[in-house]
Amino acid sequence: MKGFGKRRRFPTGDLARVAVFAALIAVLGLAPPLNVFGNAVPITLQTLGVMLAGAILGAWRAALAVVVLLVLVAAGLPLLSGGRGGLVWFTTVSAGFLVGWIPGAAVTGWLVERAGRKPGLLHVVVACLVGGVGVVYLFGIPVWAMVGGMSLGTAALASIIFLPGDLVKAVLAAVVARGTQRAYPDAVPAVHRERLRSGEGR
Repeated sequence: MKGFGKRRRFPTGDLARVAVFAALIAVLGLAPPLNVFGNAVPITLQTLGVMLAGAILGAWRAALAVVVLLVLVAAGLPLLSGGRGGLVWFTTVSAGFLVGWIPGAAVTGWLVERAGRKPGLLHVVVACLVGGVGVVYLFGIPVWAMVGGMSLGTAALASIIFLPGDLVKAVLAAVVARGTQRAYPDAVPAVHRERLRSGEGR
């Protein structure tokens, strides 16, 4: 039983990494949101942070970082782009996209983990696109349609305006992640997981 408890201990280093990426996503919210062509759902830089969290932290730590951020937002801290905060933002047309950050970060991380110790740049870009764009849209568009009183097709069509920026963010996140991982191998999710299993992680 003693050994089981030791294996289950949450490493202090992971707590720090989760906190750092929650803060990074919050800092990216300092850039003001853009409502292009009058869309109710704004374009923000914070999805870049979600992608970066997944690519560097891996699935569960990235998801936890986003959960920490959203809990703080729900508590009233103005950590969303434009200084927004409070439970009210989880009842707006953007709510699905916010909640979608959690599985989006997790899927991005899971896909990067599957690439092993040396994920290629293209693999990381695809992971960011699938998780940070595809999964987030999968949650965001239906909620946008429901809350905004429009058809699913109309909401999906309106979301096309986000795609160019999200493509750029996915590539940028992948480039930054791979640069970080080359300089700091423990930033590769698969490497970090192996170190934890071998007892080297802190």
